[in-house]
Amino acid sequence: MSTNLNRRAAIKGILAGTTIMGIPAGFSALAMPKSNPDIQFRPLKGTINHSVARWCFNDFDIETLCIEAKKIGITGIDLVGPKDWPMLKKYDLVSTMCNGAEINLVDGFNDQKFHETLLKNYTEMIPLVAKAGYKNLICFSGSRRGKTDEEGWSNCVLGLQKLIPLAEKHNVILVMELLNSKIDHKDYQCDRTLWGVALAKRLNSENFKLLFDIYHMQIDEGDVIRNISDNHQYIAHYHTAGVPGRNEIDDTQELNYTAIMKAIVKTGFKGFVGQEFIPKNPDKLASLQQAITICDV
Repeated sequence: MSTNLNRRAAIKGILAGTTIMGIPAGFSALAMPKSNPDIQFRPLKGTINHSVARWCFNDFDIETLCIEAKKIGITGIDLVGPKDWPMLKKYDLVSTMCNGAEINLVDGFNDQKFHETLLKNYTEMIPLVAKAGYKNLICFSGSRRGKTDEEGWSNCVLGLQKLIPLAEKHNVILVMELLNSKIDHKDYQCDRTLWGVALAKRLNSENFKLLFDIYHMQIDEGDVIRNISDNHQYIAHYHTAGVPGRNEIDDTQELNYTAIMKAIVKTGFKGFVGQEFIPKNPDKLASLQQAITICDV
């Protein structure tokens, strides 16, 4: 991506500081921008549950982000680990997509050499997520590294099947993210809706689902509304961003987010839609407010 702030680096920073034991993460030491008193807020319709990805707004410390998100009507923060959960609870916000058990975005369940570490991490993290009262825990396929689809599916099943009983026991959903392999995450294996759906069918558990990242899937496959409508039962969470560029979801980019949100609502979805765009506007809170307004259908 064309920005100095990329998700891989951000998550690497999270993982370096936010372990499953709750060691402090680097984001909390960042400077706090001032909130914008001129932003006007209105009541939301309530048809979409809104969240925002922590890493996209890392100019804000976690408490400031919680305060400003709450003003906008956002009720959850994506991609935070145990260290930041107490702050979310202070402001009655939900950790809508927990993280901290993954190794990174490239070393995932599709390769058996990472299973020992992943099984240990997720076995420790799943009960923590449940104890905190949360539900979604992110995971990744990892890079293809020459593996066929069948090899990737088989390896993922081998690893994830060992965790599904624990996830079921604690009512936690393991959520694998769909990422594009064309621009941002070269060689990532779970890069198509049908690849993720095929894995979900093999696992055959309500405790494994997909994170449908609208930005990523527009890049790799398009046909966003049809793919959501046809496969919504396998989707636990959505992410947004503008295409191209991963910036604001306004009329400077090609996706019709109002139509996409209406399609999501039509499926009966009750989970969260997380804003995961990187603001170009210096007034980042205004961009976030605008995105929530666009998605509040």
